[in-house]
Amino acid sequence: MQVRKISIGSDYKSDSMNYTIGQKAFNGKYTIHLIEHSVTSKGYKIYVENDNEEVFLWKFFNDNMPISIEYNIDF
Repeated sequence: MQVRKISIGSDYKSDSMNYTIGQKAFNGKYTIHLIEHSVTSKGYKIYVENDNEEVFLWKFFNDNMPISIEYNIDF
């Protein structure tokens, strides 16, 4: 299943950082393109895309951090 949103932090409601597909980053110069779980790296990778449709790895969070995942659900 495709990840839609990832929240990093011990307190989901008040203390977590949220990253969502399509969210703007770096003053709107990049857009969050993909959030994927990496079994080999044992964590989550966040990729961003620029206006030239180039995709770059932006962040990595290991599985030891408190993480909440929302998946894309198409009905």
